Amino acid sequence: MLPKKIVLIMADDIGLEGLGCYGGSDYKTPRLDQLAAEGLRFTHAYSQPLCSPTRLEIMTGRENHRNWKYFGILPPEEKTFGHLMQSFGYRTCISGKWQLQSYDPPDFPNAEKRRGTGMHPKDAGFHEYSLFHSLHTEDKGSRYANPTFLRNGKLHKNVEGKYGEDLAVDFLLDFLKKNKDEKAFVYYPMALPHWPVNPTPNSKIWNDDPSKRLDEDDKYFPDMVAYMDTIVGRVVDGIEELGLTNETLILFYSDNGTNKSVTSHLNGKLVKGGKAEPIQSGIRVPLIASWPGQIQAKVSSQLIDPSDFLPTLAELAGERVPPNWQHDGVSFAPAIHKHPGARPRDWAFFWYDPRPGWDKMAFSRAIFALDHKYKLFSDGSLFAIDGIDYKEELLDPAKLSPEAKAGKAKLEKVIAKMMQPPVSKGAQIEVDAYGNPISKK
Repeated sequence: MLPKKIVLIMADDIGLEGLGCYGGSDYKTPRLDQLAAEGLRFTHAYSQPLCSPTRLEIMTGRENHRNWKYFGILPPEEKTFGHLMQSFGYRTCISGKWQLQSYDPPDFPNAEKRRGTGMHPKDAGFHEYSLFHSLHTEDKGSRYANPTFLRNGKLHKNVEGKYGEDLAVDFLLDFLKKNKDEKAFVYYPMALPHWPVNPTPNSKIWNDDPSKRLDEDDKYFPDMVAYMDTIVGRVVDGIEELGLTNETLILFYSDNGTNKSVTSHLNGKLVKGGKAEPIQSGIRVPLIASWPGQIQAKVSSQLIDPSDFLPTLAELAGERVPPNWQHDGVSFAPAIHKHPGARPRDWAFFWYDPRPGWDKMAFSRAIFALDHKYKLFSDGSLFAIDGIDYKEELLDPAKLSPEAKAGKAKLEKVIAKMMQPPVSKGAQIEVDAYGNPISKK
């Protein structure tokens, strides 16, 4: 049996420590914990360290060095999983956050070369869309209280008294209601719990003093994680109310690790958020699959890479990615519907460089590969990463065990293989945040 409806939810900035089902203990996530307990929880799902790199990769199925241009830009010539699912006869919808059409503010050096060069949501393969940060950064407004969003071509600004995530869920549930009898794919890249750290509708201050709904204070971060969970529950309940539970697969994922300003507990240990860094706490993220009646409670250690979602969606639709569509993913659909399929991947590759772009002055390039035990950077640094948490131990190259030497040799071959063409122009020359080539001495 294949799902008639697929809902892909991607949270913004939450690592394993954000969910109770992964060993987090600082936040309330009962609805997600229930989905994990009754469905399929992946322990080794990975993302890129930062939002735009993951968004580009998950939507196109291509590693970043294939199609990277600038931060916050989805090249308009690319094809997305929206286009793919439309070609399979699905009605498609995106609701949430975009940030892929324009990013640099007008006063940022060389911004004129990059502003507005990305894909407009109307061209991204979705029949309907409702998106925060759909166009220029300086016009994006609030994503939370009194939100601003572009909905099917109409800009809604500062919608008084409303909360952005509530409106995003209203929109996607209305889409499912209108397409109740059709095959449908919904992509929900939510804004929560990305900064600014604001109150949510469940925060006491929300009703006590509406003038403070946009106040920024780290004390509201647990409220934001809890509301992320509440929102997922609203999606689940809304699907049930429509009578679509038995034909709907829900996937929950995150675009990167928790913000570096946040310290939490994971399996009894204090961990600092790793967002933006190519470290385990920046790239190892939750992935949960829920499909009542079809997925039995299970935990999988299968490696998952952002590029895997595109071929997975194709297989869940009973189709294949067209042979002329270059992608790097390996479908994890067999883990969901139990049908035999391609072998699970036993390594994952990362090309990470979020430059050029506004506020990216402190970043550098990282190229690395990993498996369940080891992580190798292109400079030869080898780390042991086995374990249930964010273990990352730098190994002495002069004292490598035979197993570590074999692991390093394997990952060296992965990096060499993956850096073969096609490689985008944006990846061929390393540049700084302003787009100027970096000279290597």
